[in-house]
This record gives sequence, structure tokens and C-alpha cells, in this order.
Amino acid sequence: MCSLSPTSQGTKTMSKSLPLQVFPFSLMALVQNGAKNTGVKVNGFACKAETNVTKDDFFFAGLAKPGVMNNTLGSLVTAANVEKIPGLNTLGVSFSRIDYKAGGLNPSHTRPRATEILFVLDGQLDVGFITTAKKLIAKSIKKGEIFVFPKGLVHYQKNSGDKLALVLPAFNSQLLGTFSVAVALLLKNHYIASVQVPTEAVESGLTFCLACICLG
Repeated sequence: MCSLSPTSQGTKTMSKSLPLQVFPFSLMALVQNGAKNTGVKVNGFACKAETNVTKDDFFFAGLAKPGVMNNTLGSLVTAANVEKIPGLNTLGVSFSRIDYKAGGLNPSHTRPRATEILFVLDGQLDVGFITTAKKLIAKSIKKGEIFVFPKGLVHYQKNSGDKLALVLPAFNSQLLGTFSVAVALLLKNHYIASVQVPTEAVESGLTFCLACICLG
């Protein structure tokens, strides 16, 4: 997660105004690289001694090539977040790549911890979000254009073209979180089964998701 400077390593304390950690590091990287855990954590990720920091802790090549879109949605999100780039921890940013087949969809979802700014690298999309005043903000965007999705609001993207589309979204969170409305309502796990979510609630939720897409 974070790396410790000699000063902070001795006290293992953090200042709210100016953190003592020099670099950020995730526990995943510590385990993979065999680095010794310092016992200090920030945002749930363990710190790493500054002397063990390497260039690979700040590097990720996973967005260089399109992923395999072998799902019914016709889209694939490849994330570059703190779980992939340990050095992002405490920096408050992350990045992604989304590939779409013709007509591919990134269905209605929310990002509970981040605002999203999306850049169209290739193709054209219909995008939109629903405000807390129940207003649909929707637009068709094309190559070279940008659209912003405010934090926490339900939003979607759909490839409206007849060829592949590629977008690059950036976020003001190291691990933004994704909450899919339709998937959450349809999950048949123990908790949802125990509270007996009404069929009408599921149907209305799915209708809402579809409405976002159709109205866009």
C-alpha cells in the first residue's frame, strides 16, 4: 500500500494534512513480490518499506490490448486500479479501458466512490445518467469527445455504431466500486432469499434499467 520513509517507519503514524508515507502499496503486491509486511495499513492495504519499492509497483500493461468480449452484453471493462497498480494507493485516481462490440452495452450501474470522466478513443456511443431529481441526462458522443458521470448516479453506455468502440474512463478513486442495479436485484444469494425481495421490486428495477437505455 504505502511505503514508509525512515521517519514514518519509526513512529508508524499518519498526519491528516501531510501523510508520512512516501509511496503507496497494496497487500497483493507485498504477497506477490515477497516483500515483508510492515504491519501498517492505509485504506486496507499494507505498507511496504521504501527500500523495497520498484518501478513495477507503478506500472501496468493490461490496457494495451482489447480483452475478449465473450459475454451477452458485448462489452468488457479492464480496470487499472489499486489492485493492479499498488502505487496508486492513497493517490485517489484510477483508469479503465472499455471495449464494445457493435451494439454492445455497459448496463445501468453506479460508482459509489467515484466520479467518472469518459473519453471516446474510437466509435460512437449513447450515454446517460439519472439525476436525483429523476431527470435523464443523455447524449450521443463520438471519437475525441468526453462525457462526465457524477459520483453515485445510475448511468449507462451503449455502442450505437456498427463497428467496435473503445473508451477510456478515468476516476477520482483508487478503487471506485461498481454496483449493477439489475444484477443486484436478480442475485439469488442467501441474504436476498431471506428477506424475500418482492417480484414487483425486481421487475420495476429492470424496467428502470431498460428505460435508461431506451430513453438515451
